[in-house]
Amino acid sequence: MNNKKWAIKRLTVNLTSGEVEKLEQYCKITGRAATDVIRELIRSIPADNSEVSERKKLAKRSPD
Repeated sequence: MNNKKWAIKRLTVNLTSGEVEKLEQYCKITGRAATDVIRELIRSIPADNSEVSERKKLAKRSPD
């Protein structure tokens, strides 16, 4: 049984050549499609306020 959900919205992203190269290299190494990689990154973004607040606190404590 195929459980894929089809896209309901298309997104265009402007990337630098370096960002494109990095994404393409990652996809080549992992054997994954760029769409799958980007969707996974989007899913990792916190969706509720408590998680966003916690990440902000941690970011303020961490020196770059």
